[in-house]
Amino acid sequence: MKKILIATLLFTSFMQAQNYTEILGKVLDDNGKSISGATITINELSLEALSDENGFFKLENIAPKTYNISASAIGYETETKFNVIIKSAGNSDIIFNLKAVSTILDEVKIVSNPFKRKKESPLSIQSLSPVEIASYPGGNNDIAKVVQTLPGVSGSVGGFRNDIIIRGGAPNENVYYLDAIEIPNINHFSTQGSAGGPVGLLNVSFIEGVTLSSSAFESKYNNPLSGVLQFNQRNGNNKKFQGNLRIGASEAAITAEGPLFKGKNETSNTTYLLSVRRSYLQFLFTLIGLPIRPDFWDYQYKINSKLDAYNEINFLGVGAIDDFSVKAPDDFDNQQQITLDQVPVIKQWSTTSGLSWRRRFKDDSGFMINSISTNILNNNFQRFTDNENEQGLFFSNNSRETEVKFRNEVTKNIGDWKIVAGFNVENALYTNDTQDIILNSFYSTQINFIKSGFFVQTSTTVLNDKLDVSFGFRTDANSFTTQKNQLLNTFSPRLALSYALTDEKDWKLNATVGKYFKIQPYTILGYKDNSGNFVNKDVDYTSNIHYVVGLSKILNPTTQITLEGFFKDYKNYAVSINDGVSLANKGGGFEVLGNEDVITNGLGRSYGLEFLFQQKLTKNFFGIFAYTLFKSEFTGLDNIYRPSVWDSRNLVSVTAGYKFKRNWEAGIRYRYAGKTPFAKVNEAETLENYPQVVLDFTNLGEQKLNAFNQLDLRIDKKWNFKKFAFNLFLDVQNALGQTIPQPIEFGLNRDQNGQITNPRSLVGVDGAEGTVIPSLGIILDF
Repeated sequence: MKKILIATLLFTSFMQAQNYTEILGKVLDDNGKSISGATITINELSLEALSDENGFFKLENIAPKTYNISASAIGYETETKFNVIIKSAGNSDIIFNLKAVSTILDEVKIVSNPFKRKKESPLSIQSLSPVEIASYPGGNNDIAKVVQTLPGVSGSVGGFRNDIIIRGGAPNENVYYLDAIEIPNINHFSTQGSAGGPVGLLNVSFIEGVTLSSSAFESKYNNPLSGVLQFNQRNGNNKKFQGNLRIGASEAAITAEGPLFKGKNETSNTTYLLSVRRSYLQFLFTLIGLPIRPDFWDYQYKINSKLDAYNEINFLGVGAIDDFSVKAPDDFDNQQQITLDQVPVIKQWSTTSGLSWRRRFKDDSGFMINSISTNILNNNFQRFTDNENEQGLFFSNNSRETEVKFRNEVTKNIGDWKIVAGFNVENALYTNDTQDIILNSFYSTQINFIKSGFFVQTSTTVLNDKLDVSFGFRTDANSFTTQKNQLLNTFSPRLALSYALTDEKDWKLNATVGKYFKIQPYTILGYKDNSGNFVNKDVDYTSNIHYVVGLSKILNPTTQITLEGFFKDYKNYAVSINDGVSLANKGGGFEVLGNEDVITNGLGRSYGLEFLFQQKLTKNFFGIFAYTLFKSEFTGLDNIYRPSVWDSRNLVSVTAGYKFKRNWEAGIRYRYAGKTPFAKVNEAETLENYPQVVLDFTNLGEQKLNAFNQLDLRIDKKWNFKKFAFNLFLDVQNALGQTIPQPIEFGLNRDQNGQITNPRSLVGVDGAEGTVIPSLGIILDF
């Protein structure tokens, strides 16, 4: 088999002729106005083209490979797109958004910072290009997994889920936006009340870029405490039909795009993007004898229509159908039996759809965005004493969350000032039927209420163009909770400063402070006692004040280093009455977060230092090194600070890639997280209530898991034919076979035939293992 594979690779390399292609795109300003006469340059070839009166450009006779491509125009900062892979088929248009400079100097080329910064967010912000997302080692084209390698970000304990834990904050402290539309979760089998899950939901083929803010959140975003993830989608091809087929280790996906209503015109003002993905993990797990059967479908679409030079609408959507069941293996295995006993049976579906209208002002002073969207999460979550036959129900949560949202955002430039203002109004409907035999909790609930918010943010540059200043605030309210003076109590100001220490602006001192609020999850708000009373109606918004100071240095046009210190001060965190622990320690597993009686008097703090070195693609190499030293702790019912279950203290992330000749690429990703606290199992209560596992949080922090280490590798080889492009990749997760730490799992003691021994007792099984996971995948662009 090995000889056949080598022969095939050699044969296709020999037979492949050099196919040349073209690069198309458009140059816009930061308000969306077309820029004519801009110069577009392929840096490696010294090849140039000019944009026409509509901002369009074309570069022809380009050999398929990887390039850095720049756009420049008088009166604007030059922008460079790094690591752009050009194929013989399936290329997307390259869109440049050039930033205007305050002082226009003829024939002077002003180069923009290649590392995205805003006056509103001068630090704690990172971005990923579509190539970086698609080719991340160990990422398996999963955007959520890729985000976990950014500075200050860690995943769940053991690294098997896509929880995004930012600077010691819980997974549900983040918000997600797809273009101008907020989406509640980005994972399949998502944890209700949180947002994590084992498999990402978004299609990488749609994504033009991802931006993560881990502090200094703009006032237009409501509900973030730790992070804002903005996913920007590209538009479909406006000239012809094209698409791609992707087959990976766990699923297959097909994406199609093209023009609508094109007629006999060369281009269309309306385009579409459409994808469908199907999991086949359930078949693989059947073949290798594992007891779990995760089965999912997902879809994603976007329709873009440019009505005229000033108006544009987008209609987009994403959704998933998830079915998680179990099947006993043919041969008894103690570890698999514990999994079979304890995993939930999940039948879940979710959908988000939204319509946005973007209008650019005719005086070129700014733009307005209006959007309306709907989110639905339907979650049927059950636990049985006999999961395989779904008998012996002891917990059931049958719930639905429905949101209808309207958002207005206006950006206006007045002289040297930029003003962003707007409001949001939401209608939330939540229903839930819960049966919890162990906690003797049985209730049905329905809440229907309004949430609203208002925001303003201003920014400018002063002191001879050296000091960037941004000030903003927002305030939020809702019609359900009993908190008085909500608009005043949720007033959240924020200030950002960035000072250039040198005339070249290569050294900058940055500082931000901001107060942020988050309403409690619907699972908390809608919880009732057995008498039908809303026991959590008096909960407060959770608040968090971020203090961040940092120093950044641009070493050269493609390389930067940053050093930041941060402190996050939490108040009014929800604390579990039953477990006595902050809910900041929950939400990283298969559960329903917040479906219980809570009190919002918890405190928390997370603080530390973060160092980053980043180099964009230069001489065929790119890389990121990040180190975060932090401490995360929260109080429970006893008001004593204890380390959180995310308190690994040390985070290291290294990602690097090299572009070889003949379209070969190689990349590595290394992640390290220090020893992590965990809650021990209360063996007596677990034996009494098995298969429900009862955790004891009273001594959290006394015992820790071993440090997490993982090295992932990826090798890509691309072929470019006349009508299609073909990418074959080998992805190896945990290439060194390092043991992935996990707590001891407890199950009933059984004999060799799988029969429960009498008297009943628990046995601990160490599930930690070091398995190398290789996978082969293909991407076909046509």
